[in-house]
Amino acid sequence: MVEVTILKRDADWIGFKAEGHAAYAAPGEDIYCAGVSAVTQTALLGLMKHLRQMPVYEIKDGCLHCFLPANLSREDRQKANVILSTMEMGLRSMQEAYPQYVKVSGGGF
Repeated sequence: MVEVTILKRDADWIGFKAEGHAAYAAPGEDIYCAGVSAVTQTALLGLMKHLRQMPVYEIKDGCLHCFLPANLSREDRQKANVILSTMEMGLRSMQEAYPQYVKVSGGGF
């Protein structure tokens, strides 16, 4: 199962972690892993494009960990919240449709 953990402090995002394998198909051929990867990596690209400060991230062995800088400006914090809340909606929609392959925890959607 692919597990995504949403990290928030109060209403503000701190980051997220996406780990695991859906085990629907072989690595590199799994549509559920590909879906989660597409949504999480697109969110990361949005953060990198629209924030003045870069998020800290690591992509390794099929895992993506992303953390926001603690001292984001109010404007960047709002942008990050919109980008990552949109990511959360997409992931929770996948979880609702395919709960045996995708699990989202944390947050407050």
